[in-house]
Amino acid sequence: MLDHTDQQILDVLSKNSRMTMKELGEKVHLTGPAAATRVMKLLDNGVITGCSIEVNQVKMGYFIHAFINVYTKNLYHQPYLSFIKTQNQYVINNYKISGDSCYLLESRFPSNEVLDEFLSELNKHANYKLSIVISK
Repeated sequence: MLDHTDQQILDVLSKNSRMTMKELGEKVHLTGPAAATRVMKLLDNGVITGCSIEVNQVKMGYFIHAFINVYTKNLYHQPYLSFIKTQNQYVINNYKISGDSCYLLESRFPSNEVLDEFLSELNKHANYKLSIVISK
């Protein structure tokens, strides 16, 4: 069970996981070593499963952010899943979901032409409904 201090540590680290343990300790009213011990315990218990960075996709040349509801053509989803594994330069997340569709695909594309090519290939494995993100 997490206490209030553990919750604070998770909140602070989720905003900036690159800070020093001394800085973290100051923000949650602990010493640097005490903060480090808490973080190690959260890692050991599997509460923290990793650290990551957030990349500005637009600066990387991926201007189109799309969500695609995927409707597989039959109960066997492996052809679709195999296709998605080859598209990791465009796919951010592939969520298996409940509801009308089978999957919700979050993706980024550098142009409408590349998106159109992707959708043509996707349509060989599944039907889809496309939504483009206008703003966040």
